[in-house]
Amino acid sequence: MSCWRKRAASVPSKPSTDVVRTGIAPAKVNLTLHVTGRRPDGYHTLDSLVAFADFGDGITIAPGDGLTVTGPFAEGVPIDDGNLIVRALRLAGVTRAVTLDKRLPHPAGIGGGSSDAATVLRLIGATLPIETVLSLGADVPVCLHPRAARMRGIGEVVERIDIPPLSAVLVNPGLAVPTSDVFRALLTPNNAPMADLPRWQDAGDMIGWLATMRNDLEQAAIAVAPGVSDVLTAIDGTGAGLTRMSGSGATCFGLYADGAVANRAAAALAQSGWWVRRVTLR
Repeated sequence: MSCWRKRAASVPSKPSTDVVRTGIAPAKVNLTLHVTGRRPDGYHTLDSLVAFADFGDGITIAPGDGLTVTGPFAEGVPIDDGNLIVRALRLAGVTRAVTLDKRLPHPAGIGGGSSDAATVLRLIGATLPIETVLSLGADVPVCLHPRAARMRGIGEVVERIDIPPLSAVLVNPGLAVPTSDVFRALLTPNNAPMADLPRWQDAGDMIGWLATMRNDLEQAAIAVAPGVSDVLTAIDGTGAGLTRMSGSGATCFGLYADGAVANRAAAALAQSGWWVRRVTLR
């Protein structure tokens, strides 16, 4: 395991030379999300186990300037300071021409914008102080090195962990679930953190353990958008070993110990008209 704390990521570096680079900004899935407190400045502290899908937005970086957005979810994506990619490049002190192939729904609780910004920083080779990275959002630090991790605090403490590959199906119903509304609907911000992480033998073992943990924002999100409950019920009916919401919603997921069952679940859920994606989480 490696642990990245506030003092460990504070050395700026110059970005890479002007060459064309491409990458994938993977979907981030909160397998657990425990809200453990609220600081005097209003930020909530979290304890979350995060994994990344083998699917995400496409990023192309070339010499030049400006952001172009394409893809099935391009509509509504800002190309100015409202986009974390633009802000990340400014913080890195560089200009680049970036094409974002927006394949992930947004906002969706799967870290799309945060993963986009982190991927751009990674592709240009820019290393920023952790305080600067956090100014882009609490999920950006964990997305800089997209593999399974435990994130705590307001996102500044990231501990990389090893997990077995998890067969999963992501489902987004296209509901508006503003994060600020979800946190306002949260009944209590002071909840128990996760238990110590065991060493999981296989996917089934890990799914069983995850079932004893929580997403403390799930019921709050359902209060804001009751349709989230319908998604969870639909996934639960496909033989999932665990059904849960990711982040603040509205994307939900099912985990399956058997990849073939996950394939059948994805096919069945696709009949709903919702956005459905069969992925592997690592």
